[in-house]
Amino acid sequence: MTIQDFDIQVASAQHADYAPFICDEMAESAKARGTGIAQRSPEYVADKMLEGKAVIALHKDGTWAGFCYIETWSHGDFVANSGLIVNPIYRKVGLAKAIKQKVFELSRKKYPDAKIFGLTTGLAVMKINSELGYEPVTYSELTQDENFWQGCKSCVNYDILTSKERKNCMCTAMLFDPADKAKEIEHKSANMSRKATLFERIENAIKSFGQDIKLF
Repeated sequence: MTIQDFDIQVASAQHADYAPFICDEMAESAKARGTGIAQRSPEYVADKMLEGKAVIALHKDGTWAGFCYIETWSHGDFVANSGLIVNPIYRKVGLAKAIKQKVFELSRKKYPDAKIFGLTTGLAVMKINSELGYEPVTYSELTQDENFWQGCKSCVNYDILTSKERKNCMCTAMLFDPADKAKEIEHKSANMSRKATLFERIENAIKSFGQDIKLF
């Protein structure tokens, strides 16, 4: 089995029937990890599909293989790619990474100026996030939207979060800031331009030196 056996696409109304199975697996996965995620109903997940704010992976036989959805916070200033889940029978083929890439691209397309963030305890997800350009940050750099933090109530570590006044918890916070990335690109471009100019000067100096030798 390879990643080519799956179709990873933006979810739509035709995928709504998969919502109950996806929610059941989200709950089971959270139990297995010993951590919690914001519990979502099949209706909520189906709505994300109808809004075009979710990505679903299907095996070539039609079985659902993975899922992730987009949530917006602070009036669209922040975006979270939430509920990443892979069907247990299809793990270890790179689906999580492919789904994260797809939902990240969808987030950038729909909300190009938004900061994309996530909270996770999974090393694999942290690695994927890093490859996408996320950086580890403090909780204070995330959305302060109360509705987002209310979603943590279903987590077994919620008491830890509240006791630390939401400054940290068991999850690692990661953030992709498009403004910072634009500055990085601009800085790299400026450095390349300076290097090109320097090389040009060196090349001209060498040519000039060669011409001076010929004169002698």
